[in-house]
Amino acid sequence: MNPLERIDYADGATALTGWLARPSGKARAAVAVFPTVMNMTPGIEAKARALAEAGCLALVADFYGPDAPHDLQGALVAMERLRADPPAMRARLRATLAALAAAAPGLPQMAIGFCLGGMAVLELARDGADLVLGTSFHGLLATPLPATAPIKPRLLVCHGDADSLVPRCDVIALWEELDRVGADWHFMSFARTEHSFANPFTPAGEPNPAYHPVADRQSWAALMGLIDEVAPRSA
Repeated sequence: MNPLERIDYADGATALTGWLARPSGKARAAVAVFPTVMNMTPGIEAKARALAEAGCLALVADFYGPDAPHDLQGALVAMERLRADPPAMRARLRATLAALAAAAPGLPQMAIGFCLGGMAVLELARDGADLVLGTSFHGLLATPLPATAPIKPRLLVCHGDADSLVPRCDVIALWEELDRVGADWHFMSFARTEHSFANPFTPAGEPNPAYHPVADRQSWAALMGLIDEVAPRSA
């Protein structure tokens, strides 16, 4: 198994480090992978590698730069600092898309994300990012800057109905927001499923009690089906 390639990029004066997974053959799409609040983890690396195996070039984003925390409490503080300035957060996310475009010029761009990363994908869509597909896995759904213009990518939102971080009113608000701007959206909700259902391990590396293998498998299959539609494999 080849190691991921380090990609150095920046958001203004903040140095960022991405990790790139390449397919064995010609890539059919370029995918930005926005991680959880913990930034790069073995679980996120596994998702990037799965995308590469599916024929996509995948770049794992960096939310925080050189001062990235290594513990959950520090990561939560860093996340709230990032979220406190929505335009600055969107600029940070755009920097990843620019790095992806530089690594894979000419390929259709997609974005997927988990937890904070799921929110990141939705924020990019709301901000008018030129993506063909955006997918959120157990992402945060609320935003201080709802979409006011048409959303370009097809959207897949995969959600645990028992997510303690996302009240059902946020779900309804998202549906109504996407309808107002005529978005092409798909929503998968899994009963009795908590936040972080797609991550087998906790930040400490122990088994994650919220992991839901059925929801993980079915949501990933839905993503693969949409990728096949918007970026078919070459004959």
